[in-house]
Amino acid sequence: KHYCGNRVKTSKYTVLSFLPKNIFEQLHRFANLYFLALVALNFVPVVNAFQPEVSTIPIGTILAVTAIKDAWEDFRRFKSDKVINNQECFIYSRKEQSYVQKRWKDVCVGDFIQMRCNEIIPADILLLFSSDPSGICHLETANLDGETNLKQRRVVKGFSQRVTQEALLEPEHFHNTIVCEKPNNNLNKFKGYMEHPDKTRTGFGSESLLLRGCTIRNTEMAVGIVIYAGHCPCVIIKNRADSYKKRKGQRQIGTDFLISLKILVILTLFSGHSLWNRTFEEHPPFDVPDANGNFLPLTLGGFYMFLTMIILLQVLIPISLYVSIELVKLGQVFFLHNDLDLYDEETDVPIQCRALNVTEDLGQIQYIFSDKTGTLTENKMVFRRCTIMGSEFSHQENAKRLETPKELDSDSEEWTHYQCLSFPSRWAQGPTTVRGQGGAQPLRRSQSAQVPIQGHSRQRSMGRCENSQPPVAFSSPIEKDVTPDKSLLTKVRDAALWLETLSDTRPAKPSLSTASSIADFFLALTICNSVMVSTTTEPRQRVRIGDGRDGQVKPVIMAHNNITHTSLCFCDGCTCLGNVTISSSTKALGMSLEKIQQLFQRLKLLSLSQSFSSTAPSDTDLGESLGTNVPTTDSDERDDSSVCKGPALGLTSPELCYEAESPDEAALVHAAHAYSFTLVSRTPEQVTVRLPQGICLTFDLLCTLGFDSVRKRMSVVVRHPLTGEIIVYTKGADSVIMDLLEDPARVTDSNVEKKLRKIQARTQKHLDLYARDGLRTLCIAKKVVSEEYFQRWASFRHEAEAALDNRDELLMETAQHLENQLTLLGATGIEDRLQDGVPDTIAALQEAGIQIWVLTGDKQETAINIAYSCRLLDQTDTVYTINTENQETCDSILNCVLEEVKQFHGPRKPDRKLFGFCLPSEMPSTASVDVVPKVGLVIDGKTLNVIFQGKLEKKFLELTQYCRSVLCCRSTPLQKSMIVKLVRDKLRVMTLSIGDGANDVSMIQAADIGIGISGQEGMQAVMSSDFAISRFRHLKKLLLVHGHWCYSRLARMVVYFFYKNVCYVNLLFWYQFFCGFSGSTMIDYWQTIFFNLFFTSVPPLVFGVLDKDISAETLLALPELYKRGQNSECYNLSTFWISMVDAFYQSLVCFFIPYLTYRDSDIDVFTFGTPINTIALATILLHQAIEMKTWTIIHVLVLVTSFLMYFVISLVYNATCVTCNSPTNPYWVMEGQLSDLTFYLVCFLTPVVALLPR
Repeated sequence: KHYCGNRVKTSKYTVLSFLPKNIFEQLHRFANLYFLALVALNFVPVVNAFQPEVSTIPIGTILAVTAIKDAWEDFRRFKSDKVINNQECFIYSRKEQSYVQKRWKDVCVGDFIQMRCNEIIPADILLLFSSDPSGICHLETANLDGETNLKQRRVVKGFSQRVTQEALLEPEHFHNTIVCEKPNNNLNKFKGYMEHPDKTRTGFGSESLLLRGCTIRNTEMAVGIVIYAGHCPCVIIKNRADSYKKRKGQRQIGTDFLISLKILVILTLFSGHSLWNRTFEEHPPFDVPDANGNFLPLTLGGFYMFLTMIILLQVLIPISLYVSIELVKLGQVFFLHNDLDLYDEETDVPIQCRALNVTEDLGQIQYIFSDKTGTLTENKMVFRRCTIMGSEFSHQENAKRLETPKELDSDSEEWTHYQCLSFPSRWAQGPTTVRGQGGAQPLRRSQSAQVPIQGHSRQRSMGRCENSQPPVAFSSPIEKDVTPDKSLLTKVRDAALWLETLSDTRPAKPSLSTASSIADFFLALTICNSVMVSTTTEPRQRVRIGDGRDGQVKPVIMAHNNITHTSLCFCDGCTCLGNVTISSSTKALGMSLEKIQQLFQRLKLLSLSQSFSSTAPSDTDLGESLGTNVPTTDSDERDDSSVCKGPALGLTSPELCYEAESPDEAALVHAAHAYSFTLVSRTPEQVTVRLPQGICLTFDLLCTLGFDSVRKRMSVVVRHPLTGEIIVYTKGADSVIMDLLEDPARVTDSNVEKKLRKIQARTQKHLDLYARDGLRTLCIAKKVVSEEYFQRWASFRHEAEAALDNRDELLMETAQHLENQLTLLGATGIEDRLQDGVPDTIAALQEAGIQIWVLTGDKQETAINIAYSCRLLDQTDTVYTINTENQETCDSILNCVLEEVKQFHGPRKPDRKLFGFCLPSEMPSTASVDVVPKVGLVIDGKTLNVIFQGKLEKKFLELTQYCRSVLCCRSTPLQKSMIVKLVRDKLRVMTLSIGDGANDVSMIQAADIGIGISGQEGMQAVMSSDFAISRFRHLKKLLLVHGHWCYSRLARMVVYFFYKNVCYVNLLFWYQFFCGFSGSTMIDYWQTIFFNLFFTSVPPLVFGVLDKDISAETLLALPELYKRGQNSECYNLSTFWISMVDAFYQSLVCFFIPYLTYRDSDIDVFTFGTPINTIALATILLHQAIEMKTWTIIHVLVLVTSFLMYFVISLVYNATCVTCNSPTNPYWVMEGQLSDLTFYLVCFLTPVVALLPR
């Protein structure tokens, strides 16, 4: 089969195709097609109104400017394509029998590609080999989704066991068949299977796919086979599939264009040329017969004159409007981007305007749909409290710490008590110093997350650190530094000692003891995640643990400050001091073994005296207290490679860094670390956890069921290294986990049944308490399965992974089959704080008449608490909560609530129509609204399903129109987008969606304007948005100030464009009454062209970019002013017709005052037309000056320059144009008028009379 090559071509044109293709695209715009048709019509001799060549100048200029812009943009795309296509990679050559260097554009489907660390992936590649012993390849996907944390991809499962390393490196020996789905735009889903020569199949998914554009990290070498190339890779298809949103302003402009066209047709129908000719008894002398002496029939002559009048009055439709709008929006975006109030100094991120055609819609928003986590809140998850086996641990000291959080800069003078020396028992150092080669050195708190660098300083103005590694996500001090609860700390000590008593003999039944449950709880927090482990010195160097199987030593911590510290476990050539194993090479550090031993003894005494003291415990206290209780002989008695009782880290090991895909995972791992259950290493097959007493347990990772928005949970299946049991650890939303727990009624032991019921009831009570406090809740559970059961389930899972049809459904079914009959361990409460300024922003937006909906996947009680905190709901509001899964119940509840609400507010009046346009329905008067309570609505995801499936959308929307705010809880990403589309399409309102994560992308794309927040969850929301901001509070100024300005400027500029063109073209129309509707003009056609291209083109642009009708301070102080944009007060049907009437009036004055002045005189036609042209220009420019609300030196210069340019060009043109328009020529006309006093008098008085109504 022939597959496309890997050459990427995003440019649209070639040298030969540019002109025809670009002109063809531009003719899709109605205005361009209309003017081009008139130009062609003007080449017909019997109907032409101007010289045919001259009539091409306006449309030619517009098409040329647009073509130059398109050519420049396409040339930039061409250069970018050239750079990408010519990048180099290593492709296997059958001829050379080795990997040879070739360009990306030479890559084909089926090629074997060899990639090395820090190289960019040239196509979508299926991973077949990795230099990592675990078959792992690390990726950085920042080019795709902006996320800087590393992702793991693994060699096709089972493939490495079938094919030896030598055979794989020789692609000639590869005889497998790969079957996969067709390319699509979903970056997170991929399915296929590999058929081996023996006809067996191995399934694979997105975990084995290396996407084009990603970067290889932490992997020396990887080899794969190209699956998709060229324009087939998922990334390119996704970028190509972005939808185009048509703007409200564009629709209105299109409508006004049609109205202007109708006006033009009506004016031309007034052409009475035929009727005027009928008044002559004989043919008038100007009626010239054809070559045969025949005269045109009056009807046919009238039709020809109708076409001539259309050509003559074509200027009524503003040809340059579209280009002017694009230029104005470009200027508006420039000032928007440079607003310092929308710049976040902390992250060094200004506002990003990713779409240039949406600025005016910012001033017309009626509904805002917002995510909660990371949008209204910081998305800095802080472990706040937990409940284990029904016992609640409030962590009061942690709560006090969080009351006044301070994120310290590296130049802060505050020292913190942080662990730098890590020994097997994790001894405590002194209160503020640690010992190193150079003696005592104080440690700053900020150094716990970065490498100490000589001369390091932070540039506050830029908000970035120089000479430092990129920051690890979700690792700020407020997220990492968890203060343990004293009572729980004591119980964790007992749980750690209980783990020591475990043996290889499996317990007959699951234990419900407190110690075992606490141990399982913290093991679940540590293991049940996808967190990667690195170090502060090498943030992207994965930590590995020495297994001690063959006496070899594997370093755990890499080089730190140019000195390598290696931790050793049970190996030769080591000197053991108690529980501490130290390499003999440590003498090279300039420190004798005797001094080290003395240091250990001092630290031991210090740790014993301080363990479990009344002072605030650190994250190492537990290790300090348990380290001395570990018998040294256990390591000899138990020859198990998965249990390491030696040192886990080096002498001066830097802090471990956790790279998590979500802040929740990072918070739970940091919480477990605070209790000395430390995640040390993770590979696809194993997870290593260091216990408080220094023991390292290595769990075999049998399977991972990742989190998804449907299951709302995550599970890992591991083999316990001490008991050999197969355990399923699960964490997830309480609404899901509580339904999957084992039914206590099935337990035969009544005491156990009572205990289970008590634990579940108390845990649910604690969950409700956490939710009322605004905490995010997660339940932790476990399940022990037999070997036979797991093997049977694993075979089903393997079949599901290998399936090509219905793969997702089969995987979901197998996951649900395992995740049931769970035993509840406990729950956690994680605090996510409100961002600064959120309550004020929401209050201001509500005052501006914007309805705010919060769509979140959080628990209902949590969301309600946050809603009150951010002033989305008020204590005086009447809040209706609807939770049901029954359609009839939902219908009746909606009816009852609607009835009750209508009693307070009265029924809404139906929408009124005027000339086919909908006018907003009227709500009760302000006096009555002040008396009735404001209404809020809370609804959950299950009820939303009932509403969508039961056709109850109309009632739901009717109810929401009475609500000040709506809160949708437990909603999925699909439901979010469905809600936005429902409100946008059914209510026909302007919508805005704002979010920060990948789950908000569909909602952002569904709204009229999408805003992404560049926060903690990568950049997928930003990359799908129209605007990107760093804080929710920026939305206040963005909408109330910039939105109002952009809408007001552009709306009034568009109205002005229609006004000036109608005003000017009517001058030509009035003249037709005095020239027999012959299509003659009293203004030279060059002057007509210059009038629109030069004399009146720049002032509207300056007006549209710089004008401020109301100051920013006033707009922020009075949010009600935003309603002008919502009601389209600046640009609607009435303002359009008022400007049309004004234009007709001004044209009458500008024509007839000069006409009456020069009546009965013997001046020629251009001498009569020159003062009319001058008066029209002065009137139109003065009209613009009246419309301007802000005056700057730029406004004055532009207006004065435009007026003076008219005289300069006219004088030069009239002085040089002797026979430009034979037989009537404008030679020396302007010079003669400037010497006539009447000309000055008329030019002064007429604009005054024309502008008198204003």
